[in-house]
Parts: sequence; C-alpha cells; structure tokens
Amino acid sequence: MALFLDCGRSASAVELNAANCVSIGLVNNMPDAAFAATERQFTDLIRAATPNAVVLLKLFAIAQVPRQAGMRRALGDRYRDIAELWDTRLDGLIVTGTEPRAENLIDEPYWEILSTLVDWARAHTASTIWSCLAAHAAVLHADGVERRPLPEKCCGVFACRRAADHPMTQHFPEPLWVPHSRYNDLPERALVCCGYKILTCSAAAGVDAFARQDGSFFLFFQGHPEYDADTLLREYRRDAARFLADERAHYPATPVGYFNAEATAVAEAFAGRARRDRRRQLIAEFPKTALGAGLKNPWRPAALGIYEKWVAYLSARKAERRTASFPLRRTWRDWPINLRAMR
Repeated sequence: MALFLDCGRSASAVELNAANCVSIGLVNNMPDAAFAATERQFTDLIRAATPNAVVLLKLFAIAQVPRQAGMRRALGDRYRDIAELWDTRLDGLIVTGTEPRAENLIDEPYWEILSTLVDWARAHTASTIWSCLAAHAAVLHADGVERRPLPEKCCGVFACRRAADHPMTQHFPEPLWVPHSRYNDLPERALVCCGYKILTCSAAAGVDAFARQDGSFFLFFQGHPEYDADTLLREYRRDAARFLADERAHYPATPVGYFNAEATAVAEAFAGRARRDRRRQLIAEFPKTALGAGLKNPWRPAALGIYEKWVAYLSARKAERRTASFPLRRTWRDWPINLRAMR
C-alpha cells in the first residue's frame, strides 16, 4: 500500500490512525557521510518489503552523537530529538549503529541515551531491531555482554547458515548472504548463556543475527541486510582515503566475497600502489567505477523477507492488542500462525 515518512518535529504532527497502519521509529545514529544513505536504505527496504501494509515511519536523532554544525541544522528540519520519543506511541523501532570512537562503549558520548533507549524499547514496543553497534550497546547494557575487538575489520559479504528454527528465518534458502562491516564482535557463547537465541551465523564472520523476547521482541543484527550493492565499496574507498591521509596505519583489506575476480585484481593493484606512493591526492585515482561495475546484491531477497516478516509481526501484535482481554504471552514461540496469509 504505502509508506508515509513523518518528518514533523513535534508531537502535533499529523498522525495516521488507521487500524492497519503500523508505526515505526527510526533512530539514525550513522555518521554524517552515511546518514542520508542510511535513512534511504531503511526507507526503501521497508517500502519494498511491505506492499500490503500501511507504514508510518518517524525519524529520531540523538544529540550526543558527534556531528558537524551543518549536519545538525539539517537534522532539525527532518528529525525529532530523541527526547520526543519517550512520549511517542510506536509499534516498532529500528536503531542503527554508528562508527565507534572509543575503545569501550560506555565511554561513547551517547552511551547513557542508548542505555535509556534499550529500557524504553523493552517496555513500549512490540519489537525493536538493533543494528551493528546498537546491538553491541543493547546487550552490554541489558546483560553485560561485552564486544571484543577483532584483529582486523570484518568487511565483506558472508555466507550464513540458519542456526535455529525461528519464524524470522523460515523458508529462507541457504546460504544467506549478508554484508558485514565492523571492528568488533560479540562472542556466541556469552550470548547463549544470557538467553539470546542465535538465528544465523557464519563460519568466517561469527554471529550474524540473534534474538530474545524480553517484554519486547528484540532482533539483533551484527550484519547489514539494509545495505545497497555499493555500500561496502563506498566504505572501502573511505578507509583507503584515511590511509592515504595518514589517519589509519594500514591500507584496508579487500572486502571478502564482494568483488569479482577482475575487480579484485584492480583493487589489489591500487592497494599496492597506495602503499608505495602514500599521499592524500592519490585517492582521486581510486578505481571506483571499475570496482563497482560488477557489483551485485545477493542479500536483497533475504533482507526483504526479514522485514516483511517483521512488519507482519508488528501488525499482528497491534491487532491482538486491540482485541485481547488478557495479557499477551510475548514469547517468540507465540508468533502469529498466519504470517503467510498476511503477505
């Protein structure tokens, strides 16, 4: 049907009250350079995954996330401050990650707000999706599960397998291809010991998606099913530029399983040149066009399936709240039986 983007900055903005309208909040924490692309990626993904639903998407930003002054002014025209979220009625919530700056998450300037957000989402949403660093923050706050730094950045497209039977991953073929881009990892054993259910994992990238019912159905992604085909390429170029500007010690590794053989050779040739001739101006010759020519998006079908199921879950929970005269047994086994019929 339709996705409506509510860019009002106050609670007086027009609301959609249709019984079949699902309201979702997006807390966009991404850095300035990736901020607009992230909003578009999630908006496009939800719209494409829900042709039979009416979705109202509300945008929120956390003031404590470091930003340039110009970006803050731009946000004022489209995004609500996170303080407005506490009095907003939502069915679901999506919280994005951001680029880590501190060695420990609790030292990040937005840590206190993210912690509050975890508690609020547990009590006030039917389900919340936590993406990448937001997933790390949520499990640290809730259960003390600490991320661990990786020897090098986990970057690429990885084959994942289903680790458990769950409605969220039913009817998906294997392997599931998922982009990952992160410097840290969550240990599977610690997650399981704290009651999290591992949904998908990769032999190379570790835990991909996991979940737990804790008041709200929390769904966590260490990967990025929302990514465009060229997102990893843009991040790879950004990291190359930082190396050439002497802002990082090592040239970035070529993303795993991402480029075809011809593009991989081009990437490695430029990497060798960058290491020999390290100067800021060389980024102008980065072979972006050649590297992007053969890119594909094999993770898109699974991403659409995930968000289709998630919005169907939100819609079913909303319908149950309207008709139920008893408390809901909010466990993952209690998913609506007729998800397929709601497509």
